[in-house]
Amino acid sequence: FALASNKGLRVDIHCDETDDDQSRFVEVMAAETIRLGMGGRVTASHTTAMHSYNNAYAYKLINNLKRAQMHMVTNPLDNSTLQGRFDSYPIRRGHTRVKELLAAGINVCIGHDSVMDPWYPLGYGDPLQSAFVLAHYGQMSGHGELRTLMDMITWNPASALGLQHYGLLPGCRADLCAFAAPSEMDAIRLIAPRKLVLRGGKIVARTEPERTTVMWDDREELVDFMKPAPKAAPAL
Repeated sequence: FALASNKGLRVDIHCDETDDDQSRFVEVMAAETIRLGMGGRVTASHTTAMHSYNNAYAYKLINNLKRAQMHMVTNPLDNSTLQGRFDSYPIRRGHTRVKELLAAGINVCIGHDSVMDPWYPLGYGDPLQSAFVLAHYGQMSGHGELRTLMDMITWNPASALGLQHYGLLPGCRADLCAFAAPSEMDAIRLIAPRKLVLRGGKIVARTEPERTTVMWDDREELVDFMKPAPKAAPAL
């Protein structure tokens, strides 16, 4: 912390990745962040022990995290796979208190952590896959919550990283993805492919969406799994 403070750098620490309710290093991080005046420059990742804290302690901690202006990162793929393995029933879900942190106004991001290693061998480096998993085991399936999930893989991480000129406004860097989906909800629901990826305004990747057909009475019909667009309201 002292080194980062002296050099004006950011801090990201992976901590409290356990079911142990006595693992409380994130509280030390909050205290150091406040003491050194590093608000907005410190990120805590995982913090899965928070799911085991009693509510009174968690309430106090979340207020301190807010005061410290810390960023938080949950890693749904690894956390859901690794935590709660020694539980009988009920088995804990294994992620930090995402909804409570968001409700407190804390910047919460979705990460991936491992991609293909012994801790998590099933990943392919897609933030949208992580958002899809958190929608389920974080119980964030409401319309507004799905929009929040998209923010948690776009705007929120950009804020945690201190990125400048981020977004879709004149003068921004033009780093963007075009999803093969008509809405945020459908992008998450389908883990939609990126038809186009731009960096600095230049195309760096393309993906051709899959094409699925079914046969009905010897007639081939295209199926795209998209919800029909809402009909326009009749003119008065």
